[in-house]
Amino acid sequence: MSFSSSDDDSQQRFALGLVFVLIALVVASVVGTVVVKRGMGGAKAHAVAAAPAAPAVAVADDSASVRVEDGVVKFYFATGKADLAAGANEALADIVKGVAAGQKAVVSGFHDATGDAAQNAELAKNRALAVRSALQSLGVAEGSIELQKPEATQGSGSNAEARRVEVVLAGA
Repeated sequence: MSFSSSDDDSQQRFALGLVFVLIALVVASVVGTVVVKRGMGGAKAHAVAAAPAAPAVAVADDSASVRVEDGVVKFYFATGKADLAAGANEALADIVKGVAAGQKAVVSGFHDATGDAAQNAELAKNRALAVRSALQSLGVAEGSIELQKPEATQGSGSNAEARRVEVVLAGA
């Protein structure tokens, strides 16, 4: 009888081992699939980020971002904020090159239609000053930057698109 009990224990251990190996394989394949999919998603996101921004792209409702469209650098701002989006220096690279070639950087601030008009105008000015500071930190002389108040400071488009500062190059 003791011989038969030993055979039963061996068979149970073998079966349990086999079950554990199968579970480990399933878990490994699920984890591997998730890692591969995330890795590919990250590569796609990186490739998209490296490509030039397409015009007429909707702006996120309440986050800072920056886009370059037809030579115009557009900084979009969160509600009530004057913080520049990540990537500001990279977006300004062509502006800096143009200034180095003798052109002038023209900075214009806009605001949305919500809230107090006087506070919005001040916020548009502070946003333009933040962009001017970014240009100066990239080596652009203050005399090569023109802060220009647009005739209509209330920007067009959605509120998110209206909260912006535009930078363009102009002849010296």
